Amino acid sequence: MIKHGFFVTGTDTEVGKTHVTCALLHATRQRGLTAVGMKPIAAGVEADGRNGDVVQLLTASSIASPLEWMNPFLYDPPIAPHIAARESGRPIDMEVIRWTYRQLGTLAEVVWVEGVGGFRVPLDERYDTADLAQALGLPVVLVVGMRLGCLNHALLTAEAVVRRGLTLAGWVANRIDPNMTRFEENLATLCSRLDAPLLGVTPHGASPSRAAQVLQLSGLGGVFAAGR
Repeated sequence: MIKHGFFVTGTDTEVGKTHVTCALLHATRQRGLTAVGMKPIAAGVEADGRNGDVVQLLTASSIASPLEWMNPFLYDPPIAPHIAARESGRPIDMEVIRWTYRQLGTLAEVVWVEGVGGFRVPLDERYDTADLAQALGLPVVLVVGMRLGCLNHALLTAEAVVRRGLTLAGWVANRIDPNMTRFEENLATLCSRLDAPLLGVTPHGASPSRAAQVLQLSGLGGVFAAGR
């Protein structure tokens, strides 16, 4: 199998990172490739004991992988992961995440790894989500929640990605505020300042499968370059 992976991060929490990751999974599948989602760290469980984001990724994947591979670290309270990990007595282990990522890579051609929160969310006293992206060594796709303040958040996050020696492979403009003033002007500003291709503008309220239709994954090159 061809093995490719991408790390999906966001400009903040609640910017639609899971929604866009699911759309990326659908877009990958629509190009004839097998795809699986991974959320190494999640906080917050539903009544059935599962995390809603992880369930969405499982549903959007073409492979029914074990949940403990997709989400090796799940914590009950919906709080910052380093606090949840400390209170539970179960620290986040990068080696475990690397191992589970490799297992998923044996099942699918493309693995989409969703981070937790923004790009610099602490994971323990020393490491943060940026270190997780570095540990996996994956190119980064940035989800920009299109709302007031997104310009600063997007540019700071892109700068942080590059400073960590990672590749910003592309970005997605997610319309979380359908009434955003001067949307087109803000989009044009980001296009001119972010040194990465815009993969698409995901419409407000669209399902992941519909949002997938506006994503141009050829901008990522590699396995997508041939237009599969």
